[in-house]
Amino acid sequence: MGNCLNHSKKSNAEIAPFDFIKSTTAIKLYGSPTAACTAYIRFALLYKTLSLDFVPTTDTPDSQLVLQIGSKTVSGSRETLLRFIDAKLPQPPLMLPEIEGFGETTPWIMRAVVLQHRSMRWHLERLVNWGEDLTTRGGRKTVDPAMGSPRMEIRKFSKSYSQLLEIMLEHAQMEERVVFPILEMADRGICRAANEEHARDLPIMNGIKEDIKSIGVLDTGSPDYREALCNLSTRLKSLLEHCKEHFEEEEKDLLPLMEAVELSKEQQLKVLEQCFDLMHGTDSHLFNFLIEGLLPWEAMHYLDLILTCKDEEKAASMLCSIIE
Repeated sequence: MGNCLNHSKKSNAEIAPFDFIKSTTAIKLYGSPTAACTAYIRFALLYKTLSLDFVPTTDTPDSQLVLQIGSKTVSGSRETLLRFIDAKLPQPPLMLPEIEGFGETTPWIMRAVVLQHRSMRWHLERLVNWGEDLTTRGGRKTVDPAMGSPRMEIRKFSKSYSQLLEIMLEHAQMEERVVFPILEMADRGICRAANEEHARDLPIMNGIKEDIKSIGVLDTGSPDYREALCNLSTRLKSLLEHCKEHFEEEEKDLLPLMEAVELSKEQQLKVLEQCFDLMHGTDSHLFNFLIEGLLPWEAMHYLDLILTCKDEEKAASMLCSIIE
C-alpha cells in the first residue's frame, strides 16, 4: 500500500495508494443511474479508463447492466461485468482470488475492520510524509501551486488530519460497541488491552489536532513555526507507530478469534450492518476519503461488503457519492 510514495510527482497531499496508466479504449456502460450496481461498475471503471461513456437507462432492471469495451459487449450482474473488465483491461486488477490476509472463512466483520485499518494506516503514513516535507521546507512554499501559500497548505493539512481523526474515532467506537462485546462474550477480559490502547491514543490524537491549529496562527517561517512543525512531525510519527502496532496486534491476536465464535451467516450480516450503521461519518461525508486509502481490489471488496448488508437505496447513495 502506498507503493508510489517515493515515485509520484504529486504533492504529499494528493498521492493515491496506486498509480497507473489508464486505458483510452472507448467504453460504454448502460444502466440505471440510481442503482447501486451501476455506481459500483462506474467506480470500478474509474481505475481503468479515461473515456467512459455512461448511458442512463430506465427500461431495464436495476441489477441488469450492459457494458461495451471496444467491439465486445457483455450484460449481466456486477460480478459478470467486473470479470469482463479485468479480462479486457487487466491493470490494475479489481478481483483477486485471495486478498492478502483473508481466507474463504474470514468473517465479514473482520474483513471490514482490516480494510479500515489499511485505509487509516495509509492516510496516516501520507500525513507523516507530508509533515516531514513541511518540516524540511520550514515555511517555504511547496512546488505544487495547488497547495497555495504555506498558511493555506496548513489548512489543507488540518482538514486531512481532521477527516482521518473522525474515521479513527468512529472505528474505535465501532470496535468497542460491536466487535469487542462479541469476543468478550466468548472470553471475558480478552479485549482489555485493546480497549486500554484506544484510551491511550485518544489524547495523543486530539493533541495533534490542537498542535496543527496552533501552527496555523504562527508567523510562517519563524523559529517558533519551524519548531512547532518539527514537534508535530515527531508526534505524527509516534502516532503512526502506535497505530501500526495496535492494528497488527488486533489482526494477529483478536480478530481471528471471530472465526472461533462461529457466527451464522445471518449473525455475520447483522454484525456487519451494525458496524456500518455506527460509523455515520465514515459512511457519508468521509466515505470517499476512506476508499481513497485502499488499493483497487481492496476498495472493490469493501464495496462488496456494503452491498452485502445495505439496502439498495442506502448502498446506492454511498456508492454514488464516490463517483460524483
